Amino acid sequence: MKRIALFPGSFDPFTKGHHDIVLRGLHIFDEIIISIGYNSAKSMRYFEVKQMVEKIKTTFEKYPNIKVETYAELTAEFARKHKANYLLRGLRNTTDFEYENSIAQINRKLYGDLESVFLITSPEFAWINSSIIREVHKYKGDISQFLPYSL
Repeated sequence: MKRIALFPGSFDPFTKGHHDIVLRGLHIFDEIIISIGYNSAKSMRYFEVKQMVEKIKTTFEKYPNIKVETYAELTAEFARKHKANYLLRGLRNTTDFEYENSIAQINRKLYGDLESVFLITSPEFAWINSSIIREVHKYKGDISQFLPYSL
């Protein structure tokens, strides 16, 4: 059976940390679908979804087993529609673990065949945070060193 993983997130923006998780995930999965979700807890995006989709697609254009999709539904339902049995998630710290653990548990309860796989973020990217990057960009700071593409 083909191992398909969803890598869900708001990716506002998609960072070098996210990029690292996807590339490392390719050693585990046959296909990864980077899934940009419309998060009801985050009402306003800083970077446009369409812009992120294009930047991510360009970043991985040499990888036919990486796809980029958007969705506005439960992540588990979206995974089911794409025949993905895994959710790929990166963990930077214990706060991430607590949050992701709760989501993994409910997904497991509601969708028993959806397994969450956690990769610990590589140390050189563990401190990169999309919220901080947005703030730096907002005040005209150079964020190019944190992104795997140019804006």
